[in-house]
Amino acid sequence: MSMDHALAPEEDEDVPGFWRALGLPGLADVHVHFLPPRLLRRVWQYFDEAGPLVGVSWPIRYKGSDQERVARLRSMGVRMFSALAYAHRPGMAADLNEWTLEFGRANPGCLPSATFYPEPGVTRYVRAALDAGARIFKVHLQVGGFAPDDPRLDEVWGLLAEARVPVVVHAGHAPVGTENTGPGPFGTLLARYPDLTAIVAHLGAPDYDAFLRMAADYERVALDTTMVFTGFLDKPAPFPAGSLPLARELGLAGKILLGSDFPNIPYPYARQLAGLAGLDLGEDWLRAVCWDNPVGMFGLPKPVGGG
Repeated sequence: MSMDHALAPEEDEDVPGFWRALGLPGLADVHVHFLPPRLLRRVWQYFDEAGPLVGVSWPIRYKGSDQERVARLRSMGVRMFSALAYAHRPGMAADLNEWTLEFGRANPGCLPSATFYPEPGVTRYVRAALDAGARIFKVHLQVGGFAPDDPRLDEVWGLLAEARVPVVVHAGHAPVGTENTGPGPFGTLLARYPDLTAIVAHLGAPDYDAFLRMAADYERVALDTTMVFTGFLDKPAPFPAGSLPLARELGLAGKILLGSDFPNIPYPYARQLAGLAGLDLGEDWLRAVCWDNPVGMFGLPKPVGGG
């Protein structure tokens, strides 16, 4: 058994041992969801029922209150996390931003998070979110049902590129592709806004190689690991072994970041970390992905207890 495999945590209570063995102060996870309770319950119901854009059985593992879920993250040593929300219709995003930004203010270690949707007034409320301290945005092209180059978003992409605030973009086809997903539409956007700071969710599954090459080609494009290498996403969208050398290179170059999709996962959080350890890409790579790269992008997290 390699050293990387020896680090692999089996259960959530093993997670602190994983990062301590790497000599890290904790974990930094850029792909975590916190939503207003009513909306979160609807999202959970959709996943539990395997709705049309899910396609497979997906029972949510981490239900409970916001406080319970924050406590679970803290118990595992997740010192930095996001509160990603995304709008699936007009008229949602500005209110979501008020909620997620307040949630970030109330929970040390949480990146102030926001979203947007192609609609009248979008530039105004994105600028307001930036003025209120938003550090990370999320858009979901599949669920939102819009093209990334929708002309109503022209000013928004330009604003975010200028501000150098990262946008987590669910741009890949997985779990169910649409005309707005895949490397084609997202590549068109990057060609127009090459300075955009973007984090491609789920390593761009299932078109891993195409999205990895985008990250190699564009200075400010990175990817998150969300759900990849867990055995769950690997069934419908296996990661090609031939892409591992590029994934290693990009991780060591600061361009692959830990993401989990907590709490909306059907397996233990530990499995995400075990999957990364099982790649045998080296302890330096694990340190980079699980801490150094996110902290390099966002800065050190606020400590629990203020400061």
